[in-house]
Amino acid sequence: MAASIARSCCRVKSHFILRKTSYCKLLFHSSASKTSSLLSSLHNRGLLKDSFPEVAAQAEIPDLLRSGPQSIYCGFDPTADSLHAGNLLAIIGLLHFRSAGHHIIALLGGATAQIGDPSGRQTERERLSPAAVQENARGILESLHRIFTHHELYFCPDSSRLGRLTVLNNRSWYKDYDLLEFFSEVGRSFRMGTMLSRHSVQTRLKSAEGMSFTEFSYQLFQAFDFYQLHQLHGCRIQLGGTDQLGNIMSGHEFIHRKTGEEVYGLTVPLVTTSMGDKLGKTAGNAVWLNRDKTSPFEFYQYFLRLPDNSVERYLKLFTFLSLSEVENLMEQQRKDPGKRIAHKRLAAEVTKLVHGKDGLESAKRCTTALYHSSIEALEQMSDTELQEIFREAPFHEFFLEPGTTVLDACRRARAIPDGPRGYQMIKDGGVWINHQRAENPEQVLIVGQQILSNGLSLIRVGKKNFHILKWLSL
Repeated sequence: MAASIARSCCRVKSHFILRKTSYCKLLFHSSASKTSSLLSSLHNRGLLKDSFPEVAAQAEIPDLLRSGPQSIYCGFDPTADSLHAGNLLAIIGLLHFRSAGHHIIALLGGATAQIGDPSGRQTERERLSPAAVQENARGILESLHRIFTHHELYFCPDSSRLGRLTVLNNRSWYKDYDLLEFFSEVGRSFRMGTMLSRHSVQTRLKSAEGMSFTEFSYQLFQAFDFYQLHQLHGCRIQLGGTDQLGNIMSGHEFIHRKTGEEVYGLTVPLVTTSMGDKLGKTAGNAVWLNRDKTSPFEFYQYFLRLPDNSVERYLKLFTFLSLSEVENLMEQQRKDPGKRIAHKRLAAEVTKLVHGKDGLESAKRCTTALYHSSIEALEQMSDTELQEIFREAPFHEFFLEPGTTVLDACRRARAIPDGPRGYQMIKDGGVWINHQRAENPEQVLIVGQQILSNGLSLIRVGKKNFHILKWLSL
């Protein structure tokens, strides 16, 4: 009967939404301390929504943070091989605390893949194999380390003031637990009535699919995670999305019952699209943080294309610019909306945090090449960047034979039909090579014109059909 918890549990965190709802109103003391400034700034940015327990947290968290460096944690479950923009808001919340000298803990929920957090979901998650969870955890760990590194490099003038950073995996304490031992030790501290009253549980119980016991037990495991971090690292604050409030409550109640000590929870708002839809992997519209899933160019473009009425809110939430800098940017944008100064700064700041300066330069280079028809920018692009921009475009590698013509190149790439029809398409001006119309099928390809110095030719047929050619032995 006994089975390792490592084969039967996994944590799945939420998707964070931005809503114009009332945020938690922390009771700040009149002191001009760094702690009060931190909480006030986070509140004014809209980065804090709820606190728990509400009255105690509002009265006691400022004093707790003022008393010395505290440990704050947030969990990220490896249900995919990359985090997404929804998760980024919680990471930024952690980084604000770290910049103020507090210690932060990023907890990977890699213990198992067979539970899954029911919060915010209409159906149960598919079971992931231990190998899949381990592979996903590697991708998420890469995301976290990259973002933490970029924050320290580009956004912290004095890194010596930063609090300690710890990245853990909850598998480290579940792998040796026996299932019966766990439920005997932890389960008796929970009451069914309280567990059933959670919003995530009530929502699922009323659904057509209902709720499995596996999902129902999830709150025990997240509560135990908080308890472990409290015992091992003195962690007294958990940060999560608003849909994690029920799980945070469970952790608070479990720790209070076991130790008699007070711990707290803070939530960040969830991120939605301009239409109010949840932004995340469950909704199928995720903007990923790993390059192999969302390129720096696509990531940059997402923030650049935000509706005008969202950009100020996103500047406050997703960047480390001061509120006065945000207001100045918005004033410039109001004076000359066509320049989109605020949008460009937002896209640049967030892309630099996630993908670094090299990623930001890549995004700008791709933007110039695609939308400004810049041959110079196209010439500077790598094979990888071209494939990222034109993800659906076929990529071909050919040896360049002497006398190769426009017609030869198009036919070898299967960009045009065989026979007279393809020939006529070129004659009629329907083919472009490197942003230049190619109207002579017999034109021999020339390096510096139809072939760029980096050995690439970008063929476009019609408006949207692209082919990327890489010429070898130039």
